[in-house]
Amino acid sequence: MAKISIIRRNEKRQALVKKYAVQRDALKKVLKNPKTTDEDFFMASRKLAELPRNSSPTRVRNRCSITGRGRAYYRKFGVSRIQLRELISYGKIPGVIKASW
Repeated sequence: MAKISIIRRNEKRQALVKKYAVQRDALKKVLKNPKTTDEDFFMASRKLAELPRNSSPTRVRNRCSITGRGRAYYRKFGVSRIQLRELISYGKIPGVIKASW
């Protein structure tokens, strides 16, 4: 199980991403527009740099919803490989069976 502090830190990051998503998208549109003047481009890039670092979606880590494990995460199920194997063997995930040949 991951430390509670690490899980909470990741939750704070998710909240910041949600809070600044509209602002960040608007600034990125200005930066991607080829018709943007140099002045506007530099202003938008400066404002983007002034936003909190943790408001960037790339800083959010996918974590297992059961244990909080940050590695070997399966997006489709929302759990780590260890928990996925356990849930499959108990028959808790419908339509998934262990291979045997």
